[in-house]
Amino acid sequence: MMPSPSLEKNLKNMVFEELLSLMDAMGEKPFRAKQIYAWVFRRGVLSIDEMTDIKKEFRERLKTEGYYISKVRVSKTRKSSDHTIKLLVELPDGVTVESVLIPEGKRLTLCVSTQAGCALGCLFCVTGSIGAGRNLTMAEMCGIVHVAADLVSSGGVKGFEAITNVVLMGMGEPLYNYDEVSRFLRALIDAEGMAFSPRKVTLSTAGVVPGIKRLGRESDVNIAVSLNATTDEVRSRLMPINKKYPISELLEALKEYPLKNRRFITFEYVLIKGVNDALEDARRLVKLLKGIPSKINLIPFNPFSDSGFERPDGKTIEAFKQLIHDAGYVVSLRASKGADIQAACGQLKGKG
Repeated sequence: MMPSPSLEKNLKNMVFEELLSLMDAMGEKPFRAKQIYAWVFRRGVLSIDEMTDIKKEFRERLKTEGYYISKVRVSKTRKSSDHTIKLLVELPDGVTVESVLIPEGKRLTLCVSTQAGCALGCLFCVTGSIGAGRNLTMAEMCGIVHVAADLVSSGGVKGFEAITNVVLMGMGEPLYNYDEVSRFLRALIDAEGMAFSPRKVTLSTAGVVPGIKRLGRESDVNIAVSLNATTDEVRSRLMPINKKYPISELLEALKEYPLKNRRFITFEYVLIKGVNDALEDARRLVKLLKGIPSKINLIPFNPFSDSGFERPDGKTIEAFKQLIHDAGYVVSLRASKGADIQAACGQLKGKG
């Protein structure tokens, strides 16, 4: 078996400062780092030979010294009746993860996975039921964006020429892969990289308090928090992470979270019949979020086999939403895009 190439030699796993250091060590001018960075991240090339404005001698030197650009590939796609597309992406070591392209109005959102599996064990999520998997690297997450962008630019999503939004809401807990996710976000929002506006990028967390505090200090992307309950008893049952970071501690961190003007913290709330969908839950939710600039995203439970949970009826969902709206909060009901192909919230499992 051939040895795996060194991650340290992967140009797609380097932030700009690391490329600058590499060029300096190789006796090259700083502009060379900017050229390589643009080829790798903005243009998404798959080989050093494609960097045609870099002299051939230097390209050959990079290859001779073992530098390369890693690749991921889409091994399978499934298209929903609502035009959502689920991608089964194979990583360089053969591990697979799922990502989703979600068209809605003028937005085309790419849902990116950050781990191959998830150790959190949230009861309403298929990914949690498959257990922990390894962290994805910066290069692999960038690769997912690039293969999805290639599919879109080639006409794979009717009515769209490019991805408009990116959400880290796929498989895994992003803040348990903080270092690689942070590096990925830098390349994603860098004007010289993939050039997404921070306002168009959202990281979703189950509530890892130290990671939330660090993200607030180090990044300007949007944050979404999977809350899903209004008491520690219910949340700990649904989301074991609550035993480590209970609601009061989580909300205290969010009250201190730095937000620019007109920005919100999005709270995701999966509505489960008979568990967290009562009007009393809605009243507690309104009180809990007081003082936090909040947008509440209600997500009716997306069923999967052996979950033991059911989706509330439409009347219950509407009453829950109306109470929150009447309390003065921005509240939306997330449509279950891609549910017929198991691509909706909580349904990703990395197996196609």
